[in-house]
Amino acid sequence: MKLFRAVSLAEGVSWLLLLFVAMPLKYALNEPMAVRILGRVHGGLFVLFLITLGMAATEREWKFGQIARAFVAALIPGGAFWLERKLRAELKQTV
Repeated sequence: MKLFRAVSLAEGVSWLLLLFVAMPLKYALNEPMAVRILGRVHGGLFVLFLITLGMAATEREWKFGQIARAFVAALIPGGAFWLERKLRAELKQTV
């Protein structure tokens, strides 16, 4: 679960950097290199997110709704931080 949470946050940060740093650099300053680099990093982290999501879902025996919630959170800018709060609260309940 720790690995999933770390990957989720890294993926979320990379998504925000891609949207709010790299994309403006590309379109406002005609500098596409940041999108090339951050796009690849984010893509790799997203694949890793999906793998660790499967691992966490199996480990915690999540229902489809919980898996879908985590997946959708990864698609929404800032959703990783919302998901982190939910996961932290869920872990406190089980301890």
